[in-house]
Amino acid sequence: MSRTLEDVLAMIKDNGIEMVDFKLTDIDGRWRHLSIPADRLSEKTMTQGIGFDGSNYGYAPVENSDMVFVPVLDSAVIDKYSETPTLSMIGDVKVIEIPENKPFDQYPRNVAKRALEYLKETGIADTMIIGPEYEFYLFDDINYEVTSQALSVNIFTKQAHWASNSQSNNLGYQIKQGAGYHASLPMDVCNDIRSRMCLAMADWGINVKYHHPEVGGCGQNEIEVELGEMLKLADDTMAAKYVIKNEAVLDGRTATLMPKPLAGEAGNGMHVHMLLTKDGQPVFYDPDNYGQLSDEALWFIGGLLTHARSLCAITNPSTNSYKRLVPGFEAPVTIGYAMANRSAVVRIPAYAKTPDTKRFELRNPDATCNPYYAYAAILMAGLDGIANKIDPHEKGWGPYDFNLFDLSDEEKAKIEGLPSSLTEAIEALEADHDYLTKGGVFPERLLNQLMKRLKKTNAELSKIPHPAEFEMYYDL
Repeated sequence: MSRTLEDVLAMIKDNGIEMVDFKLTDIDGRWRHLSIPADRLSEKTMTQGIGFDGSNYGYAPVENSDMVFVPVLDSAVIDKYSETPTLSMIGDVKVIEIPENKPFDQYPRNVAKRALEYLKETGIADTMIIGPEYEFYLFDDINYEVTSQALSVNIFTKQAHWASNSQSNNLGYQIKQGAGYHASLPMDVCNDIRSRMCLAMADWGINVKYHHPEVGGCGQNEIEVELGEMLKLADDTMAAKYVIKNEAVLDGRTATLMPKPLAGEAGNGMHVHMLLTKDGQPVFYDPDNYGQLSDEALWFIGGLLTHARSLCAITNPSTNSYKRLVPGFEAPVTIGYAMANRSAVVRIPAYAKTPDTKRFELRNPDATCNPYYAYAAILMAGLDGIANKIDPHEKGWGPYDFNLFDLSDEEKAKIEGLPSSLTEAIEALEADHDYLTKGGVFPERLLNQLMKRLKKTNAELSKIPHPAEFEMYYDL
């Protein structure tokens, strides 16, 4: 697709569009937005952009915080979640300079674009193909309070096992704890809303592969999308989260992609499948190697595992992330790779057998990440592995063709693990981030700002009492 301004203006006219909404991404990976009357969209918008103050978006301070947003015409889509007929577009951000504006090197989409440029410069490949999986919970109601005198969260969802004695329109078809995977109707009360989400995603240009109930019996769901080029899938990740949350609101429910919203139930991950191509040909396929993976693919895995701990600060940047990365809930906690083994950080799907589909997935990321930074960082870690020919088998990272959760404590202690807290992840990133700055992909000041923000969040949360502490210590 390659839309022109005339194409977009025709969309506006044909659909009675009154406002054009521009969605910008802040440092944390949240969409922010600003709108203009539709009749103000013009060639000037495309050449000069829309001015805004970037100092409120969380990035490291720059000499000039006056920036411009330049829309990407191919991203134009009718946003049905606005009451006023609205056309939505994402775009790129530039810093205002004389004589010519230049791309803002900290802006998430620009970082991802630079990573792809660097990929081509290496000569290893020219395209990165990825496929994220979106896991989320749908609740009927949520209330939370964090004040000096009250700390509480109260969640209700009618399909949860603990709703079996609910007095409000209870039909008795609850799902047992941890038994939600592929549950059928009528227990699966989220089937129709997932379908509506998938259809809405299609309107946003997102190619959905399938949807289904996930393990968490309290309303956990998954939507998996088809593989696609990295930048497009990063854009799609932002749009998918937007659609999931807004479709839930339209249905009178609430959706969260938070990694661990419920104690004792499975957490929400965002597994990322990946492969590289060059001139349209697969780089990761070799029928004679382990898992039918080429040397380049195994070295890429070696890079991911080498930098797995520091990557977590970008792919799992919340304190809540590490409440998911614990044993017993299908989340990986050990650094290793294997064929069709869901307990390994890197899993090679056995069903992907053809050259053009041969790939592996990184299983630790979650949706609290900024997808542009996360996908770019994953690529940079893998490229570092190829550049240094890091063999994951020689490093002792597998292949682990057995369930890592079944090992004895003594055997587990011999295997390196992912960080168990955000503090550990930050420390790992401080010690290991040179692979991210290669080719000017991640500016040093951006990484410093990310770590500064994570430390601040970590420090703030460490001072807040946890309700469980009252149960454990109140009477001492």
